[in-house]
Amino acid sequence: MLRLCLALPRLARGLMPGPKRPRPPRIGTHGGTFHCDEALACFLLRLLPSYQDAEIVRTRDPKLLSECDVVVDVGGEYDPQKHRYDHHQRSFGESMHSLNVDKPWETKLSSAGLVYFHFGSQILATRLGLNEEDPVLRVLYDKLYENFVEEIDAIDNGISQWDGEPRYAMTSNVSARVGYLNPRWNDKDQDTEAGFQKAMELVGSEFLDRLDFYHHGWLPARALVEEAIRQRFEVDPSGEILVLAQGGCPWKEHLFSLEQELGIKQLLKFVLYTDLNGKWRVQCVPDRLHTFQNRLSLLEEWRGLRDEELSQLSGIPDCIFVHSSGFIGGNHTKEGALEMARKTLAQRTETDAHSS
Repeated sequence: MLRLCLALPRLARGLMPGPKRPRPPRIGTHGGTFHCDEALACFLLRLLPSYQDAEIVRTRDPKLLSECDVVVDVGGEYDPQKHRYDHHQRSFGESMHSLNVDKPWETKLSSAGLVYFHFGSQILATRLGLNEEDPVLRVLYDKLYENFVEEIDAIDNGISQWDGEPRYAMTSNVSARVGYLNPRWNDKDQDTEAGFQKAMELVGSEFLDRLDFYHHGWLPARALVEEAIRQRFEVDPSGEILVLAQGGCPWKEHLFSLEQELGIKQLLKFVLYTDLNGKWRVQCVPDRLHTFQNRLSLLEEWRGLRDEELSQLSGIPDCIFVHSSGFIGGNHTKEGALEMARKTLAQRTETDAHSS
């Protein structure tokens, strides 16, 4: 009996509740049919340390939403102080540019764009181990918005990519693929929870893949092009010929943006680089991205010629070819490729002198 009495206090202590554990944070969004923007918004928030264990609450119940720490794409309210990020209300018209005049994009933001605007720098800094003020991070932030998030914003807000009738349908973008994860209209089971989890994984993995590409592929190419631009006068006194230290580098987009950023007045005309066989190419710089018009094409009389015939006509040894359109040529040596660019520049100068 005494043994039982002595045990009772211990049993009582065992039944007493311990200290209350704090609940995990809650991210609220709407239930029912889901879309790419809130799937990405929820995924991005979970990349933040403060929301990494967050529960996703999918509902339109105002009471349940009021208990959430952050709400995206529902609730009819945009108030970053209260962490409310909806874009459906009639009064909403924010874009990256309207929220930050230093950003050029005027596409109306969706919940994905709002979350990216407010948390994107912190997300990238956490993911990459960089300071938020690091210039590299600022470049990646802009690139990911322009080439990933803006498309999702535009599609969710019903903004067409062009005026008039499209030439063909686009049905394989990430927003469309997220949409296909919803139950079919005639499925007996209309539960969307499992599909929403798949949607977050799909758009989230693509976001991270794109970040990885821009960080480890696109950004090093930018650094290589920038270094070549700074050394252009060592290549030729004109400053119009660029030599890349490594072939295969995607250079066009970087060249155009860096010309603007660095305030280059005498625009570049030719880029030299090695091909897969170690031979040299001389390629004309186009007028702008996605056009076949060049700032200056290789000489017309060289076009379509190859090897010895081209070498004899041009007076440049070791020529391989010049494309029939004049946008690119090849030579066995760097010196030969450089001479092809120089002779074209020289003839342009002579033509300009005669015309004046």
